[in-house]
Amino acid sequence: MSSIFDIDKQFTFYGAYHTNRINVAIHICCVPLILWSGLVMGTQVPSSFLPAFHLNLNQYLAFDLNLSSIVAALFLLYYYALEPLAAFIYTPFMTVVLLTALKFSHRPDHMAVAGAVHAFAWIAQFVGHGFAEKRAPALLDNILGAVVLAPFFVHLEVLYKLGYKPELHKRISNEIGKEVTRIRKADGARKRQAAAKNT
Repeated sequence: MSSIFDIDKQFTFYGAYHTNRINVAIHICCVPLILWSGLVMGTQVPSSFLPAFHLNLNQYLAFDLNLSSIVAALFLLYYYALEPLAAFIYTPFMTVVLLTALKFSHRPDHMAVAGAVHAFAWIAQFVGHGFAEKRAPALLDNILGAVVLAPFFVHLEVLYKLGYKPELHKRISNEIGKEVTRIRKADGARKRQAAAKNT
């Protein structure tokens, strides 16, 4: 259970599926779109157990107490448990993503638009994994971890480019390299076993 809050273990798992620069670039662009569109669509999930609360901030931002706002808050709490400073830096971005999504959810065409954005972003990521990474995405092994970690992973990737905690980056990168080597050896062993059975 404690490994859930271990940034080294969690990002070694996720990073092992994202070592190709093109695939990482696709994720940096698409993961925020998936998060935003997912929050838009999440507003349609019944949340009658929550008190009704709506705050219209301006023509682009609004707050509603619903499942999407609860999920965004839980994501942030988890990120604070993993890496507090990076989570603090991420908080304004998550806030804007949430508030714009909640405002957009009041449009009559919000589900159609969010659904199209969501589908496009997922397809782009699968293309990145298939043609650049040449490996199945992390969600096929751990869907919850992959979905929850993805926004924070791409956030940290951007921070690393800006010089954020180079010792943390180096440590996790080394662990990712070891994990990728282990996975490739295991894949090679499985292929050799399969080939032996077919001969």
